[in-house]
Amino acid sequence: MALEARIRELGSRHQSLEDAIQDEMRRPAADDIRLKELKRQKLKLKEEMETLRGQMH
Repeated sequence: MALEARIRELGSRHQSLEDAIQDEMRRPAADDIRLKELKRQKLKLKEEMETLRGQMH
């Protein structure tokens, strides 16, 4: 049960990062460094979620 809660929490953070990425991309002069960092964080969360899902099965 704790794993499921952690995965949900990570999923929520993953979606927040996706929203931040979309917001940054909509800006006329998007900050490439910020975009790279947001995408890196998002990928890290995705990898952690996949690892946890693997532990559940």
